[in-house]
Amino acid sequence: MSNMGSGVSYREITVKSALTRVQGMPFAWSLNPYSGCERACVYCYARDYHARRGRDTGAGFDREIDVKVNFPDLLALELRRLRKRETVALGTATDPYQQCEGRYRITRRTLEALVASPLPLVVITKGSMVVRDIDLLARLDVKVCMSIGTVSTELARTSEPHASPPKARLEAVRRLAAAGIDAGVLAAPILPGLSDSEESLDAVAAAAAMNGATFFSTRPLKLDPSVKPHYLAFLSEHFPALLPATEARFAERINPERGYTDMLEERARRVRSRYRFHERPFRKPEPSTPSQLRLTI
Repeated sequence: MSNMGSGVSYREITVKSALTRVQGMPFAWSLNPYSGCERACVYCYARDYHARRGRDTGAGFDREIDVKVNFPDLLALELRRLRKRETVALGTATDPYQQCEGRYRITRRTLEALVASPLPLVVITKGSMVVRDIDLLARLDVKVCMSIGTVSTELARTSEPHASPPKARLEAVRRLAAAGIDAGVLAAPILPGLSDSEESLDAVAAAAAMNGATFFSTRPLKLDPSVKPHYLAFLSEHFPALLPATEARFAERINPERGYTDMLEERARRVRSRYRFHERPFRKPEPSTPSQLRLTI
């Protein structure tokens, strides 16, 4: 167990597999080089995965990180056995570009393995560090989904305290796009009463378009039982007026009601139509659209 002086501890572990088979998603495999995530996002659905493993979903998730040190080498071996050219998603349960990646470089070595055996790849991150790997990403059939739910510095600071600031993420999108990489913005999750207005969505889409994003997609908030207490505690501290309505909305459900999600989708459609986004298809197989991608995370 090590500590970089940030209050976060890192445990170097070995794992038995790198690729995880996924069902019912627009990708066939997922890759997560770390377990837990330093971003400390109050709404993170991946806390639920920690709960299923009997791990603490609070500080245990965002302050105790498992570093899968044999992950890239294992992936290289597993890729040799794959017979189909199936889509892989990197970062579905952890941010592959969280702070410790600067030290451990597990994600970079993962990309190196994928370059040697190229598959269609989706990368999901809140980390501006992704630009470090432009040299590798440019050699892959890749879509980089930069998660930016708000351009409000204050809302980002309180809801995702250790993520790169929105401006830094937008600059990363600009640099990726300038390098010819298919990079867009996934506005996720959209927080009821905080970032779900058409004005808020338009601000994110406008910033995405201004920075060369090739797509703009949204995803509503999802509150699994093990995630809900952390999100409600955040509201209680920072936005107490929203607490009663949110408790009522998610009292007996994980996802918002259909009427709300339909309204959100319509707002996103109107916003998207005001700007020009030109998502590129994967070379093979058929492309996964941003609207499909929002269902995956």
